[in-house]
Amino acid sequence: MDGWQVRRVTEADAARMRALRLEMLADAPLAFLETLAQAAARPHEAYRQRIAQAAYGGQTAQFIADPGGRSRLVGHAGGTVLPERPDETVIFAVYVSPAHRGGKVLAELVEAVAGWSRDCGRQRLMLEVVAGNGRAVRAYEKLGFEDTGERVPHPVLPALTELRMRRRI
Repeated sequence: MDGWQVRRVTEADAARMRALRLEMLADAPLAFLETLAQAAARPHEAYRQRIAQAAYGGQTAQFIADPGGRSRLVGHAGGTVLPERPDETVIFAVYVSPAHRGGKVLAELVEAVAGWSRDCGRQRLMLEVVAGNGRAVRAYEKLGFEDTGERVPHPVLPALTELRMRRRI
């Protein structure tokens, strides 16, 4: 057994998702759209609502790598669809805890998003990675993503550039 199960979030995951979100922001502050202080200040009810919205439907979904019980979650990946690109799922907030990097967790999380995307009728995945994060680029390339050549400013820190990667499902 791998020691975790990748599955879609449920409302019952809100407290553990909050803990993982704070870990994500402390470990990789440039990779996400909010600061650790902003996330820490958000009330639990806001986390619960966010998770409830991602637990069902075809517009936004979040998947977690759950070792079970009361253990900390070890990974996360979300997917959403933008109105201007209804045929494509944007992967967001990808994170694997340091102790689980380099194994199967990332691939399983991405494949969970891909399966959800396919079930919703979307055949393409897109994600953005901070330029210079070679480790992340190589990890995504191993999963079939290709650099599109598109470069966009980081949504929070415009001095940084992100590169877009895509793959077909």
